[in-house]
Amino acid sequence: MIEKLLTIKGVDPLEVLGANDANLRIIRTLFPKLSIIARGDTLKLSGTETDLVLFEERFNQLIEHAARYNELPRKVIDDIMGSDGPGERESGEDRDVLVFGNAGLRVKARTRNQQRLVEAVEGNDMVFAIGPAGTGKTYTAVALAVRALKERKVRRIILTRPAVEAGENLGFLPGDLREKLDPYLQPLYDALREMIPASRLADHLDEGVIQIAPLAFMRGRTLDHAFVILDEAQNATLPQLKMFLTRMGRSAKFVITGDMTQVDLPDRQPSGLMPIVGMLRDVDGIAVVELDEKDVIRHELVIRVLSAFKKMEEKHDGQGR
Repeated sequence: MIEKLLTIKGVDPLEVLGANDANLRIIRTLFPKLSIIARGDTLKLSGTETDLVLFEERFNQLIEHAARYNELPRKVIDDIMGSDGPGERESGEDRDVLVFGNAGLRVKARTRNQQRLVEAVEGNDMVFAIGPAGTGKTYTAVALAVRALKERKVRRIILTRPAVEAGENLGFLPGDLREKLDPYLQPLYDALREMIPASRLADHLDEGVIQIAPLAFMRGRTLDHAFVILDEAQNATLPQLKMFLTRMGRSAKFVITGDMTQVDLPDRQPSGLMPIVGMLRDVDGIAVVELDEKDVIRHELVIRVLSAFKKMEEKHDGQGR
C-alpha cells in the first residue's frame, strides 16, 4: 500500500468536499479500494499506485470544475470520478461563457462590441474600452479578469479608479484604505460579487490576490503577472495616465475603461483619456474598442436618456458654430 497527500488549491475545500463531507462520502463510494481521509484542505490517501494515480487525475478535474462553475452537483461528481471517467461536459452554448458566476449566472458578451472587447483583450496586452454608461465595458473587463485568474493566466487582479470626488486625498475619510475607496470602487465590487463566491472573494481580498489601488498610489509600482483595470479613466489627467500605463510589468494585461461624456475632473482640468487614445491607437499590441448606445444593456430608458443628451449636445455644437 502507498500513501499520498493531495492539497485542494484554488477553491474552497468545502465546495469540493461538500457540507459535512457529503461529496467526500460519494467520492469514497466511487473509489472503494482507497482509504480517503480529509483534514482541512488536504486529503490523505492510501491504496495501490494505479488507484492513486487515477484518483489524483480525476480529483484534480473535480477541483477545476468547482473553480470554474462554482458548483459541484452529484451528477458531475459521478461523471468525473465514476468508473467511465469524465465525458464532454461543456456544451456549445457554454463555450461563449466568460465566467460561471454565482447562482447559475453565466457571464458572456451580449453585443457585438462587447465581443470585440473580449477578442481585443485576448489578442492584446493593453486595451482601451471607450463608451457611454451601461454598455458593459467595466463588467466585461472584470469578467475577463476573473477568467484569467481562474485559468491561472495571472496571479492577481488589480482594480483602480481615480477618486476625483475627494481630490485623491483620502486621508480624512474613516477606515482603512479599502474602506476609504469602497464608495468609488463599488461598481467593480458589485461585478466581483456576482462572479466569485463571497467566502472566496473575501479570501482573495485578504491575501492580496485581488487588490484595490487608488490611482494616486500607483506610482512606483511594477505590475507583473496581473490583470489590471483602470475604470473611469476619463477622470484621469494626461500625466496620471502616463504614470499608470508605465506601471505595466511582465505577463500583464491592462484594460482602461472610460466615458468621455461624464468627466468629473475639478477646476476644468482636461481629461487625458482621448489625447492618450489618439496617441496610442496605432501602436502594435494596443487596441481601442469603442462602444455606443446600441451596446447599452441596462433599462431601455437609459438608451433614451443617452439619445436625448446626444441630441442636446449636437444642438449646442451647431449653435456654437
